[in-house]
Amino acid sequence: MKNFDIEEVRKQFPVLDQKIYGRQLVYFDNAATTQKPLCVIERERDYYLNENCNIHRGVHYLSQMATEAYENARKTVATFVNARKSEEIVFTRGTTESLNLLATSLGQLLINKGDKVVVSAMEHHSNMVPWQQMLIREGGELLVIKMDENGVLDLNHYAELLKQRPKVVSIAHISNTLATVNPVKEMIRMAHEYDIPVIIDGAQSMAHQVIDVQDLDCDFYVFSGHKMYAPMGIGGLYGKMEWLEKMPPYQFGGEMVDKVSFEKTTFNKVPFKFEAGTPNVGAALGLETAVKFIQSLDRQEVERHEDMLLNYATEQLAKIDGIRFIGRAPRRNGLVSFLVDGIHPYDLGTIIDKMGVAVRTGHHCAEPVMTFFGIPGTVRASFAMYNTKEEIDIFIKAVEKATLMLR
Repeated sequence: MKNFDIEEVRKQFPVLDQKIYGRQLVYFDNAATTQKPLCVIERERDYYLNENCNIHRGVHYLSQMATEAYENARKTVATFVNARKSEEIVFTRGTTESLNLLATSLGQLLINKGDKVVVSAMEHHSNMVPWQQMLIREGGELLVIKMDENGVLDLNHYAELLKQRPKVVSIAHISNTLATVNPVKEMIRMAHEYDIPVIIDGAQSMAHQVIDVQDLDCDFYVFSGHKMYAPMGIGGLYGKMEWLEKMPPYQFGGEMVDKVSFEKTTFNKVPFKFEAGTPNVGAALGLETAVKFIQSLDRQEVERHEDMLLNYATEQLAKIDGIRFIGRAPRRNGLVSFLVDGIHPYDLGTIIDKMGVAVRTGHHCAEPVMTFFGIPGTVRASFAMYNTKEEIDIFIKAVEKATLMLR
């Protein structure tokens, strides 16, 4: 029977059991990257100790063993997001590479001069700049869904943009800066009324929510392993098979080819068509292990715990004089962004760090969001399943003390 015991979970993350500047580490930078459980670290280590080999192209024992393990990892990820088949999962280095793949390959398939792509006003640079640059090359136009002062997207404006018949919609599931949980299922349905494919940036959602790509009916869903307890340098792209089969390759080289001559090259089948070169097999096996780690827990209890952390942190921060929250959508997940009047976020974050609390400061790769709010950046505290209410108390005291020091 699955359960969720916070103390047992924390034992799986030894990095948390250390002191920074003589104080117990409080790690609240999980939106940037999560820590890795022992099972993930040990799985990647075991691969390099006992299974290390290039995959798919060898007939010897190690190659076949590594190939089988890699393809089983693909199946595990496919089941995790409820893809129809494992071939709909393309392994990439993470969300950024997945989005660049789509901007290049799907863009080449669909975008011509004068065409449009829709993104939202709260996108991470990775889900805006690739489309922007592709549209500049092709002579197209980037359309941006407006949001309000609470960080809520304007669906009426979105509906008007869809009437312009954009070729692609690409939106974040959860904002990495505002914590807004966007109504992506409804937005997908609206776009599909015009037969427009929809890409969901799931970088911030995979660790916090149960993702069912068939229920969402998204055409593509992209994510990073390192934000869901897996190693860095691995992630994925889910795509409906009908789109993946039509899209041209993103990169060229080994594995992604079928037949090669100096006159002509034909390409491998999906998903190998999009996986040129030697893959990061060890990290893929680490990703599989992270997925199984998440699946071993009661996910409803994990979600309730993380919601408690967010609500408690927000309530306690609200008591601090001069606090300003950036992002107050009714439905939020995973993080809180804030400023304190008269104090630069970098200064506040630096002092908090000296008290053993790790938070992120800056524009969080979302400069247009900061421009919208007229601010240089925010302090962002982001939470994971292994964080505790007691750590939030330490964090609040650190913010209060830093505020007094800097005023």
